[in-house]
Amino acid sequence: MAASIPPFSLLRNYAATTARAFVTVKVKPSYTISSTTLLHLPSRSRRLQFYASATNNEEAAARAAAANADSGAPTIFDKIIAKEIPSSIVYEDEKVLAFRDIDPQAPVHVLVIPKFRDGLTQLGKAEARHGEILGQLLYAAKIVAEKEGILDGFRVVINNGSDACQSVYHLHLHVLGGRRMKWPPG
Repeated sequence: MAASIPPFSLLRNYAATTARAFVTVKVKPSYTISSTTLLHLPSRSRRLQFYASATNNEEAAARAAAANADSGAPTIFDKIIAKEIPSSIVYEDEKVLAFRDIDPQAPVHVLVIPKFRDGLTQLGKAEARHGEILGQLLYAAKIVAEKEGILDGFRVVINNGSDACQSVYHLHLHVLGGRRMKWPPG
């Protein structure tokens, strides 16, 4: 008799043992895949199958955030700046704050934000008057990379809008490093 195991448990159990179990996993209501099929798929295919659900959650969160993007309500970053929410600060000056991401996507993952939004909820809303702060954000990214010991190899990412999965509408840069970056990034 086949047992039903959540997809992440199946992957974790497969990694922990070399024995083949005959387990049925429901992927979609109309499809079932046996673990023998999963076990013979290349490692990348198995990861992509389970990655899709995490990506869909991220996309849904981005769409929800976009609906309130221009409400003017305080963002989680505003609360971090005001010290209402604790964070692990890496760098701070009078205009910029950099802190560790709580869901890191690389060994080093630091967010760099302007302390004052001034209408700069996303890069696509930048105006000529924002030129100085945009330069300061990039310079702060360089300082963060230097402090974190990744100056010889790091990536700066800016998500713009829901199609890019921006989930906080307060312009922010992701400084990623500490491992070899892949290309293409998306």
